[in-house]
Amino acid sequence: MWASSQLSCSGVARVQIYTTAVCPYCVRAKRLLAARGIPFDEADVGSDPALRADVVSRTGRRTVPQIFIDGESIGGFEELAAIGVPRPSSVPVFYRISVANLTQADSIEVLGTDTSGEAEPVLVSLPDGIWVGLGSDHTDRKAETVGIALSKQLCAKVVGRALWRLEEIADRWDRLMLRSFATIAGKRVLYQEGSLAAMRTPADLLARWQDGALEPGTLMFCGTLGAIGGIRPASRFEMELEDPVRGRSMRHGYEVRALPVVS
Repeated sequence: MWASSQLSCSGVARVQIYTTAVCPYCVRAKRLLAARGIPFDEADVGSDPALRADVVSRTGRRTVPQIFIDGESIGGFEELAAIGVPRPSSVPVFYRISVANLTQADSIEVLGTDTSGEAEPVLVSLPDGIWVGLGSDHTDRKAETVGIALSKQLCAKVVGRALWRLEEIADRWDRLMLRSFATIAGKRVLYQEGSLAAMRTPADLLARWQDGALEPGTLMFCGTLGAIGGIRPASRFEMELEDPVRGRSMRHGYEVRALPVVS
């Protein structure tokens, strides 16, 4: 078993993590590694049955994440606590965020360089029903290793300006495509991409939220996809939700301005 002190950026070990897009433990493990500056290779077994079967045969486990260091399996759920990743209290977990953090701005300011965005579909409850929008759950990754609830409050949550009626797209939710682009070291790269079939449906999320009702004036971020190449900061973050049936997309982007950390 690997202790947390053994997972540090000073080593040269190769870390491989096998995940699925809707696994909260996987997200926490990747964020911990990223926060500690540990490079890793990620493989999504949710969309590759052959790869999943291979991982099961190597580990004897069907759960994710499965983490390998230099080819040696260190385990999954039970072992995550040993490397500093706390278990979520429930799956999914709902975190309450101050409305003051919501913005449609074209730029945000963050403290330090340990933050990053992640594109998510957003449910917006209005007096005339539920609408679907687009947002970025921008998060302080360093603070996230201390506490997710804390980290969620430290950064602005950027939402786009376009909305679609949920009832118009609910029957083809799985066909919607979510993607994001990040400008890293001056280069714009594809950061996330996948269909919403890999995520929980609005009906499922709403059923799990308190009494199943989202009061008018409330927004719900619906989860995200894994980052291609791992979570990392960017100077600009762009997101897009595509409806291929109707041939339309909603988009939003924002600049990220890092403020110096003064002790």
